[in-house]
Amino acid sequence: MKSLLKSLAGLHRDESGQGLVEYVLIVAVVALAATAGMSTLASDINSAFSVVGSILNSYAT
Repeated sequence: MKSLLKSLAGLHRDESGQGLVEYVLIVAVVALAATAGMSTLASDINSAFSVVGSILNSYAT
């Protein structure tokens, strides 16, 4: 039991993985922001295609 506690204490003091965790958090925040922006971008693109489709439809008829 003492060796387990000593190992856990050593892991707690070890900061070698700290940089990786920070990069993962940054990637997660960027992914969340990109996902949030995609819905607005998707609706704008859908609207643009609808306008182009109606213009092309008016020339076809």
